[in-house]
Amino acid sequence: MSQSSSIGDRIAEKLIEPITRFADLKPVQSLKNGMLVVMPLTIIGSIFLLLANLPILAVQDWFTAIGLTPLLMQVFNATFSLIGLVACVAIAYNYVKACGHEPFVASIIALCAYVLFMSLTVTDAKTGQSVTGAIDLNWTGAKGMVVGIIVGELVGVVYSWFLKKKIVIRMPDGVPPAVANSFTALIPGAVILTAGMVLVAVFQRFDTTMFQAVYTWLQIPMQGLTDSVGGVVVFSLLIPFLWFFGIHGSSIVGGVLTPMTTANTVANQEILASGRALTLANGGHIVTQQFIDNCINMTGAGVTIGLVLYMVFRAKSAQYRTLGKLSIAPAIFNVNEPILFGTPIVMNPLMALPFIATPLMTGLLQYFALWSGLVPLYTGVMAPWTMPPILSGFIIGGWRTALMQVVVMALSIATYYPFIRQADKLLAVEEAALHAEHLAANAPTVTGDDVDVAL
Repeated sequence: MSQSSSIGDRIAEKLIEPITRFADLKPVQSLKNGMLVVMPLTIIGSIFLLLANLPILAVQDWFTAIGLTPLLMQVFNATFSLIGLVACVAIAYNYVKACGHEPFVASIIALCAYVLFMSLTVTDAKTGQSVTGAIDLNWTGAKGMVVGIIVGELVGVVYSWFLKKKIVIRMPDGVPPAVANSFTALIPGAVILTAGMVLVAVFQRFDTTMFQAVYTWLQIPMQGLTDSVGGVVVFSLLIPFLWFFGIHGSSIVGGVLTPMTTANTVANQEILASGRALTLANGGHIVTQQFIDNCINMTGAGVTIGLVLYMVFRAKSAQYRTLGKLSIAPAIFNVNEPILFGTPIVMNPLMALPFIATPLMTGLLQYFALWSGLVPLYTGVMAPWTMPPILSGFIIGGWRTALMQVVVMALSIATYYPFIRQADKLLAVEEAALHAEHLAANAPTVTGDDVDVAL
């Protein structure tokens, strides 16, 4: 037992060290934290989109009659149509902040660089007329997400390098910090925007823009990879695999995956906005952010609701009964750290197979349910990741999606049952042995004198 434990520890050390180093890299941290800034916009926009498209015809007609529907869609567009731009600003801000510098001016430079790479001539699709001096909101949203990531990271790196090397204009002591920071940003900001101008000229030589080139040659293939069965298999396995070693798999994988799944979500909504049906034939995406939040990570990484329900209703050991009572409320809201570390699942070989296999099975189940049309493709309506299952299913896809979540919960129960039952038996025997030892240790001793007196 000790030998297998030492082997497991050595394997864990070899895996954890490089993964932890990768997760701690400033570009990875800035990407993750930058996308966290985007998340509230998508949730708020989803609320207004849901209100504008309530599945009650009378309410829809009334909203339209009083002019409320266009206003609700205006809020939706003001959030979803800016997520690429916001990601760029937030990533640059977080990178420079992680380097220990004042980040605000750097984020503004990133904003300017983002706009610099755009074509400021917009053509009306209906009339064919071109308008100059306009920003195309198509490129500030999901279609510009990868450009936003690239620009935000590069601005953060270059700006921080200039400050680290002290290639800046220094102001005398006593100058207000706001003024000093403005002058500090002059040299790195001028270099960044000048280099951006050169890149714009290069792309113009090929009669394109950075946005169009990156979207065509990079973002579309990346979205396609995440939107495939292979992509589902990879991230469904990777999230629980990292968690098994105590590494926050949801955070690490989500930091890389979220930009693409968010772009897929917005692309689906754009199909509906164009008046077309949301189908695979019309370019609809299967793997969206709802795919991750409301199925792969439903009730927490590893879909551990099956464990919790067993502990609450079937556990024989006192430890698991108590843990189940403490974990049921967090599990309802998709938080399962008490189960991960209390069972434990982390570094527990007995629980490794169901913990890794369950999200893989549920991910493939969801993929083929969406691919076959049994469940509708997800629109731009998103539920917060803490939204309880079944309710979140109704919000993002109606009764069929809610029913699919019920099937996922049943699959979780069936998969975990034999493993948690065995662990519960072992723990119950251990508790019984400890209880017997405790009784023996505290039993009154009977001496010879006591026997004589009794006689």
